[in-house]
Amino acid sequence: AGLDLFQGDILLPKNQRNALRNEAYRWKFPIPYILGDDLDLNAKGVILQAFEMFRLKSCIDFKPYEGERTYIFFSKQDGCWSMVGDLQTGQNLSIGSGCDYRAIVEHEILHALGFYHEQSRMDRDDYVNIWWDEIIAGREHNFVKYDDTFITDLNTPYDYESLMHYEPLSFNKNENVPTITAKIPAFDDIIGQRLDFSAIDLERLNRMYNCTSTHTFLDQCSFELENICGMIQGTKHDQDWVHQQGSVTGQEDHTLSGHCRDAGYFMYFNTNSGQADEVAILESRILYPKRTQQCLQFFYRTTGSPSDKLIIWLKEDDGTGNIRKMRKIQTFQADSDSNWKIAHVTLNAQKKFRYLFQGLKGNPSSSSGGIAIDDVTLTETPCPTAVWVIHNFSKILENSSISIVESPRFYSPEGYGFGISVLPNYQRSSYARVAFHLCSGENDAVLEWPALNRQVTLTVLDQDPDVLKRMSSSKSFTTSKDHVNSDSGSIIWDKPSIAGRFDESCNCNRSVMWGWNNFISHSQLRQRSFLKNDDLIIFAEFNDIIHLNNTEVPVEPVQSALTEGLVLERQKREAQDVEPIQDQLPYLPDPCDPSPCQNDGVCVNVKGKASCRCPSGRAFFFTGERCQSRQVHGNILGMLIGGTAGTIVLTIVLISMMARR
Repeated sequence: AGLDLFQGDILLPKNQRNALRNEAYRWKFPIPYILGDDLDLNAKGVILQAFEMFRLKSCIDFKPYEGERTYIFFSKQDGCWSMVGDLQTGQNLSIGSGCDYRAIVEHEILHALGFYHEQSRMDRDDYVNIWWDEIIAGREHNFVKYDDTFITDLNTPYDYESLMHYEPLSFNKNENVPTITAKIPAFDDIIGQRLDFSAIDLERLNRMYNCTSTHTFLDQCSFELENICGMIQGTKHDQDWVHQQGSVTGQEDHTLSGHCRDAGYFMYFNTNSGQADEVAILESRILYPKRTQQCLQFFYRTTGSPSDKLIIWLKEDDGTGNIRKMRKIQTFQADSDSNWKIAHVTLNAQKKFRYLFQGLKGNPSSSSGGIAIDDVTLTETPCPTAVWVIHNFSKILENSSISIVESPRFYSPEGYGFGISVLPNYQRSSYARVAFHLCSGENDAVLEWPALNRQVTLTVLDQDPDVLKRMSSSKSFTTSKDHVNSDSGSIIWDKPSIAGRFDESCNCNRSVMWGWNNFISHSQLRQRSFLKNDDLIIFAEFNDIIHLNNTEVPVEPVQSALTEGLVLERQKREAQDVEPIQDQLPYLPDPCDPSPCQNDGVCVNVKGKASCRCPSGRAFFFTGERCQSRQVHGNILGMLIGGTAGTIVLTIVLISMMARR
């Protein structure tokens, strides 16, 4: 784009030196934003997804622009880049072609929030090697490091997992030869990850902005501590849920599954003794919603009678402040599958509430176990539309004869049938291909075809019990008339009965699949909790986003000294060769805060200086630089003098008359 961007994706205004250190560059929340109409429709949807991740994992929030002086204007320019910090007058952030991935948008927003790249740290040479001979000539400046007068690590360790770290092949001149490698080789496959925020990314973000809570996170519990996260046993039931350790074969804990043997805790209701229809109730602590929709995610397993049940209840404020109004939400029937299962329940609480787990005993004589629950998470976000669990996935990876695995048919909120395809060893590479396709269904006769402007989002779930630390792999595309079948030239989003092939497994037609050849690497699958209990879990969404077509609103341009004269990176490098200087544009405090004016004077900011506008009453007025002197109005003073003189004269006349008598 001719911008010669600093470190590849940062556009620096003149004189900006240390957005991490200078609090003048910190944003106030919520951050106003504009989605430019030149953005791809898919990019707009992905940007909104990124906002939701910030709301879930930090105190950062965003709002549509409504005339504020400072804002972020998202637009489609050449490449993916951002300015650093709040420039206090509105600024651009580019989500160009090929940049519409949630993790890339998160990366650029982190720049806008004030962060530089991880390998710019002063101590980076202790952790990574820079191979200068392998860098494209003239691009060496992208690997310059900076001392702690320029950036700060906020007292956190070097983070190989940071979303802000370069990948090994950044700015390389020889294909497949890295320019940056980790001094601990195990991290060579990790640096440059574009999954999601790392734990340390979030720690820094929350430290910088003094976050003490998030916007959409409500509750979670892995039951590892004896206080069971403030949950309580019900008072009107027959038995308690037991805080049990996963040390018995067939009763392993879900939280630490695959990491530790004979470790971890979960809650357990034994159903192999006692009487039928006995219950055990576990209630959450009191929760206070901000939104009107919540998603309760948890894992459960049933090892008892097929007639056992797990029932989810909502107990809400009855309007008097008492939490007693009960509402049954969903019932899970036990079955013969004793594996851990994932569950999602939409709550829709609008007042303070508790959620309840009720275990209902079926036939104790046919039970050899019970009901277990673990890894509970409650967020104020929508539950996933489709959830597909592939069991024994590591064995599928090892079996080269399995070329493709296809999901059952799911339905979108509009009624479209769809499915997911996984090619575990795509073209014998070290990546799994994940793709989406439409399926014929019962609603096809009344639906719109071709199904265009629908955003597909596929997420391979990181099953970390802490939702704030999950680094799931999520990718999106939006259906378009440009997506055509290479053989027939027809749009692949047309009715599957016309454009698809028949599949006996679903008794439906499946369309041509569309997705990503390198959705997730085999090494990533094994590094985190993607394969807990050897289950691969995939979420899928298929939503109409045509309403995002026209989102741009006009703004009045505001000139700022901070954005005058964008400097080329070579000029920036020259600046690095001199001693660090103080910001030439320091934060200017409001001269009227606190107000220097006395006697109810009104302070006005005149060219950066306080000017007091003094009040005036009927009898008195105030003067002086701070309205500190009290004066009397001239007409009032004349009346006082005249009145006094008249009184004196009248008194003399009266005395004289009395003397004559």
